[in-house]
Amino acid sequence: MALTRRIFLFLAVNILVVIMISLLLNVLNVRPYLQAYGLNYSSLAVFCLVWGMGGALFSLSISRIMAKWLMRVQLIDPNTRDSQLSQLVDLVHRLAKDAKLPTMPQVGVYHSPEVNAFATGPSKRLSLVAVSSGLLNRMSMPEIEAVLAHEVSHVANGDMVTMTLMQGIINAFVMFLARVLAFAFSGLGRGRDQNNSGGSYASFAIMTFLFEILFMLLGSIAIAWFARQREFRADAGGARLAGKNKMISALQALQRVQDIHSHAHQPQAAAAFEAFQISGKGKAGWLRLFATHPPLEERIARLQQGTV
Repeated sequence: MALTRRIFLFLAVNILVVIMISLLLNVLNVRPYLQAYGLNYSSLAVFCLVWGMGGALFSLSISRIMAKWLMRVQLIDPNTRDSQLSQLVDLVHRLAKDAKLPTMPQVGVYHSPEVNAFATGPSKRLSLVAVSSGLLNRMSMPEIEAVLAHEVSHVANGDMVTMTLMQGIINAFVMFLARVLAFAFSGLGRGRDQNNSGGSYASFAIMTFLFEILFMLLGSIAIAWFARQREFRADAGGARLAGKNKMISALQALQRVQDIHSHAHQPQAAAAFEAFQISGKGKAGWLRLFATHPPLEERIARLQQGTV
């Protein structure tokens, strides 16, 4: 049931993206970038920029809503009488004030046995900080404070917006370069006065698909590298807000949990999305190039050495 729900929401979001961008392209009156088997570079550039940035920005705009749906986050009423939840809200609000956020983030809890937390939202004024029930049950209050400080730092640093803009730029470049190279190698432009235009267009479509896959992989490596740098920065921000020792202790606690799962051959819960997580399971070899989170031991070492 949960998997079906996520697939439905994923498809629904993509349909909404297509509808929104199609309307935007009509409003901008963008001409088709292929005209009589010739390539209109200016229209192609606008087309790719609108699709690449538009899709990323739309996803960002509904990120809080999607996080609540996908992770089943229950928002905490600031006036709740539950002492643990009230303490959690007060802690997030105190950290947010120390980080000089313009408005207090929404605070939520979602049911999951894994030890995890995430921050999301389209801006510093419209943010959400959520923690798993597993984190609340398995971490001490100082460690929880450090985890929350890390997530509040993501909001204060504008990481959600920064990563979205980078993703949009990568998307635009992938679409543009894939089509330009496919046009050059497929012979489509040379087939204008010949009878092989159908075959050339088929080659163009296939090459576009292949080039997009290649450039998406390369773009993912660049995005993952940048995301790892933002994690180091959030660790440093968490250390400033909650204290360096608390931040190190929290990362060490996450490392112990990760080791337990590894030794027991138990993967992290499928409901977790690495883009949301304070930590991601370490990847081996070349797969580390695609990791959005640095290894926990490296993050701990940087904090201990004061190099973040």
